[in-house]
Amino acid sequence: MIRPETIDKVLEVARIEEVIGDFMTLKKRGGNYIGNCPFHNEKTPSFAVSPGKGIFKCFGCGASGNVFKFVMQHEHLSYPEAIKYVASKYKIEVEEERPSPEQQMQIDERESLMAVTAFAAEWFQNQLHETETGRAIGLSYFTEREFRVDTVKKFALGYSPEKRDAFTTYAQAQGYKLEYLEKTGLSIVKENYRADRFRGRVIFPIHNVSGRVIGFGARILGSDKTIAKYLNSPESEIYHKSHVLYGIYQARKAIADKDNCCLVEGYTDVISLHQAGIQNVVASSGTSLTTEQIRIIRRYTSHITILYDGDAAGIKASFRGIDMILSADMTVKIVLFPDGEDPDSFARKKHPDEVARFIKENARDFILFKAKLLLDEAAGDPVKRAALTAEMLESIALTPNALLRSEYLKECSRIMDVDEQTLTWELGRLLRKKAHKNDENLAKDLEQIKTTKQHQEEKHPEINRLALQEEELLRVLLQYHDKTFEIKYTAPNNEIVRENYGVADFIINDLLNEEYLFDLPVHQKMFDEMHSGHSNSTFPSIKYFINHPDDDIRKKSTTLVADFYEISPRWETDKGMPTPREGDKLNQLVKEVLLKLKLRKSEQMRQEVMKSFAKPDLTEEDLHEIQVRLQQINEFIQMIKNEMGLSSC
Repeated sequence: MIRPETIDKVLEVARIEEVIGDFMTLKKRGGNYIGNCPFHNEKTPSFAVSPGKGIFKCFGCGASGNVFKFVMQHEHLSYPEAIKYVASKYKIEVEEERPSPEQQMQIDERESLMAVTAFAAEWFQNQLHETETGRAIGLSYFTEREFRVDTVKKFALGYSPEKRDAFTTYAQAQGYKLEYLEKTGLSIVKENYRADRFRGRVIFPIHNVSGRVIGFGARILGSDKTIAKYLNSPESEIYHKSHVLYGIYQARKAIADKDNCCLVEGYTDVISLHQAGIQNVVASSGTSLTTEQIRIIRRYTSHITILYDGDAAGIKASFRGIDMILSADMTVKIVLFPDGEDPDSFARKKHPDEVARFIKENARDFILFKAKLLLDEAAGDPVKRAALTAEMLESIALTPNALLRSEYLKECSRIMDVDEQTLTWELGRLLRKKAHKNDENLAKDLEQIKTTKQHQEEKHPEINRLALQEEELLRVLLQYHDKTFEIKYTAPNNEIVRENYGVADFIINDLLNEEYLFDLPVHQKMFDEMHSGHSNSTFPSIKYFINHPDDDIRKKSTTLVADFYEISPRWETDKGMPTPREGDKLNQLVKEVLLKLKLRKSEQMRQEVMKSFAKPDLTEEDLHEIQVRLQQINEFIQMIKNEMGLSSC
């Protein structure tokens, strides 16, 4: 287990905006940062980061937490893994205590798989650089492809020897279980048979965004056409091909800096372009582009340039993937390399300046490229031309930006020699049809939400309102526990008396006197810790709660303090007066949260008492007791409402 002191040290040093900024583009807004949430598709930023509080919060999907929670959720890591990742970024040594047998059993299997792939990647590299066979066969292949030694090391390229089970045998000898070797796909295990999956191949490790090896690609070195040229790791707990972009770890900073991502097909395309100075490049690794891959790119830029080799007609197969990019509110440009060339070969033949210039000068907007391609295909055939024009409009309709759609229509009208007004009318029809369909889907979603909410309210009629009020009281305690407020009242001798109270003193003592128990267990746990800390003059801080080892408390605390709204200094300057803030009237705030909490709790109690009337075999005495209890509760509710200035019940 990781020592608590180490966790505290990491939290003290780590800057949450820096860690999250490694995975997505953040823009400063006041004292906070905002960006497009990496956990769901969105076009308007609703993801906020507060360096002061050390938390993030998405107001779209609800994701929230501290720096460790972000890394856990983004990289699918366990809590200890996330701590180690952040610690390594800031070069902090992680001190661990030996876990108990029970704790050892709970260690995430995912960490074991990650450990195996990291070990394998290092072994493949050693085979390439440190063995005679590796240098003679593997390194020679990379040299023939004109990969420099620094490039080979940058991408951690390796070699797996021809021997059937060289890696499997060595890994087991080092204590790695055959079970995990098989699950990661590194070893093929059958009854009385085991073998290295990638034997006799050069190795291309596949990294996730944070730089951890999650899988491998491997290329055969011989010319045997009966054997697959490339092999990839099979799907596993840590490797999902459709969720991965080769080279994203090495390219992410350049993509954000240049605000553009070059997309190619294969490993060697990425590596050769990197070596030629084009570092904002990733590969889809031979798969059709997926929504998950587009989402990864969208974290860093909204502009993609796709680099193609071969005949322009061959690009038609990729139109669906490009339409998905357009739907994500991204721009797409196309670069076609000369016949017989691909990004790899072109980058090796040309000077880096020529490569960069070629890409810049030959990048064509996809919509206009598609219009020209379809026009050439439909030449002389009016029916086909009309069908392809409709297809063209389908792509334009996917673009959310209205101004961009207007420009596309003008250019398509010119290229396809079709009246712009006709295209505009037809596009409008498509957009209305699309909007109608979206409205229908939205209506279905809203109806589903409404039904679910009604079901929950029928099952727990008061718990939601009460829970919200409990949250509000805990929020006030967290935010203002160390503040004081004044209560003013008139004594029997008509003298005006002023008394000061501490917020924590007043709220905690009031609840203890009432013997109040919170409805939700997580709320009770938090209050108990606040009470205990306050009694010892060490009230727990906001930082303590948002970094709490209990995941439920950590989530709840982040939600309570996740207020990212700021009053602009210009507002007060322009208005010539200070803007009222919540903390300016603590006496009123404390009174309201306590009274509202008691009101909600009393309403819940009344609901429970009302249910007693439905019990079978009630005696006259039982009925009398219920009526008396109900009257007492109603009187108490009325008293609270009178004090709050509300109308009678």
